[in-house]
Amino acid sequence: MDETGERAGLGDKLMGPMMSIIDKRRADLVPLLQGGPGQTAQAVLRDDECVRKVASFCYPLLPGLVRLAVKEPVFVDFVMNNREKVLGRLSQPVCA
Repeated sequence: MDETGERAGLGDKLMGPMMSIIDKRRADLVPLLQGGPGQTAQAVLRDDECVRKVASFCYPLLPGLVRLAVKEPVFVDFVMNNREKVLGRLSQPVCA
């Protein structure tokens, strides 16, 4: 399999656990994305430091088998490269 195919497969495997973490830990994650006064959610998503903080927070919450297969730097790169899809969910209002 080529590198692009491997990345796509990795993304498919990581997206589900990441969305589960976001849904369960929203209250803990939103403060990590708080930007300065007047900073919009989109501006925060462009802030590499904020996105890295969220990725570093979420990595230990991944299932153990996923952490065995995917090391933290690879996971952080995944989140950085897919920030709109992964973290955009945090900027959406919670449905009651």
